[in-house]
Amino acid sequence: MKLIKYNLSILLFFWSGSLIAQNIADKDILTYAKASLPQLKELLSIPNDAHHPEDMELNVQWCEKHFTKRGFTTKRLNTPAVPLLLAERKSTQTNAKTVLIYLQVDGQPVDPTHWFQDNPYEAVLKKQGKEGGWEQINWEKLYTEPINPEWRIFARSTSDSKGAVNMFLTAMDMIGVEGFSPNYNMKVIMDFEEELGSPNLPQAVVDYKEELSADMLVIFDGPRHSTNRPTLTFGARGIATITLKVFGPYFPQHSGHYGNYIPNPAVRLSQLIASMKDKDGRVTIPGFYDGITVSQEVKKILRSVPDDERVINYTMGIASSDSVANTYQESLQYPSLNVRGMLSGWVGKEVRTIVPSSATAEIDIRLVLESDPNRLLKLVREHIQAEGYYLTDQAPNKQERAQHSRICQFSSEISYLAFRTDFDSNIGVWLDKALTNAFHETPIKQRTSGGSIPISPFVNELGIPAVTVPTVNRDNNQHSPNENIRLGNYVDGIKTIYAILKEPLR
Repeated sequence: MKLIKYNLSILLFFWSGSLIAQNIADKDILTYAKASLPQLKELLSIPNDAHHPEDMELNVQWCEKHFTKRGFTTKRLNTPAVPLLLAERKSTQTNAKTVLIYLQVDGQPVDPTHWFQDNPYEAVLKKQGKEGGWEQINWEKLYTEPINPEWRIFARSTSDSKGAVNMFLTAMDMIGVEGFSPNYNMKVIMDFEEELGSPNLPQAVVDYKEELSADMLVIFDGPRHSTNRPTLTFGARGIATITLKVFGPYFPQHSGHYGNYIPNPAVRLSQLIASMKDKDGRVTIPGFYDGITVSQEVKKILRSVPDDERVINYTMGIASSDSVANTYQESLQYPSLNVRGMLSGWVGKEVRTIVPSSATAEIDIRLVLESDPNRLLKLVREHIQAEGYYLTDQAPNKQERAQHSRICQFSSEISYLAFRTDFDSNIGVWLDKALTNAFHETPIKQRTSGGSIPISPFVNELGIPAVTVPTVNRDNNQHSPNENIRLGNYVDGIKTIYAILKEPLR
């Protein structure tokens, strides 16, 4: 008995991330978190690359089973591809408001060769080693020892975003045992194509507008602020993408025979991209930032976020940032133009002395509420034309190649728009109170996040405000090999959702 008390004392003392608030619920949360881990491991074991619908069907079935078990009725909202899943649970109170909750179930594709484990879908437990790397430890330690908040579970979608799904189910288990029912109706919409850009979501929101009708939207997704304190995010940038392909000779040519003669498409594409930005990282395309004003009032809100940019820069391995704005938070208030990848010729062991036949660049434009994506895409097209390029939407034919010395194939797509909700909105006040009561500190409030989530169709079509409640650790490697979730964040996430379920919506 003394040993048990000692281990618990050590756990409470070393727990970071503001988990322990010294109230009776915290012991229950630790107990339920530990009990939920086999279920989390089971969920993570189901491959969830949305490029494979047969795998996503298994995820849909898993969610149907486990939400039904918690008293929800489920309905598939069919789309041309993988369906959305709607789970609904009504309040016992009359005239109750309805909260729509968004959860993401699919994940990024995996390349097993870059994971430090045999199977990215087989969850493993790790602790940080003396040299700074991660060492695998026996999974059974989760059940035989007190949970160490610094241990991490590694598997695809631990943080983005199956971890949040299991946090929600665990919080539902807790209120179920208590016999508690929220004073609001719950509708949980589960997205199985988010990592593909949710291509079927906008039309589904239109087609199933009645089924999805609600008073507000809560999104359980994304990482907390870098301080790992409780966080609320009141907006997100949207995203549009561009693919540029510049052409040279029909086939790669010997650089000795044709260097200095055949124009090199890799060089030309580099010059074209360089013409879009200055040396400080600002987009030089006229009108790109039009309509964006960051007032002194907004700057005050942005300064309230406790960023340490020296730490950010050191962590990222950079000496200084781009100069689009004065601070990190302020930089997120502007649309961005980012080159996310380039390809031309061969490099490394496959390098060849050739003039490449083409060069391709993938670009993403992060959108803010004030920016019209169609206008920004039009500005980029016009800039490329002003640089002397003939634009086409497909590979040029012989006649086009003979007539135009500079040819660029241009394709673009608008994935989803930005959204933003006021801090003092009903949903903002409600969530602020829930997290403050749970953690005994006011949560960090971010005006917008840098990432993009497919929420604008709900906000625009249903006419409801939305707020994101992030829970996971920021250094989780989402979208990359060796994705993980810190156990302290997992338990804190259960506590966060439990607090929201328990907070009356007035």
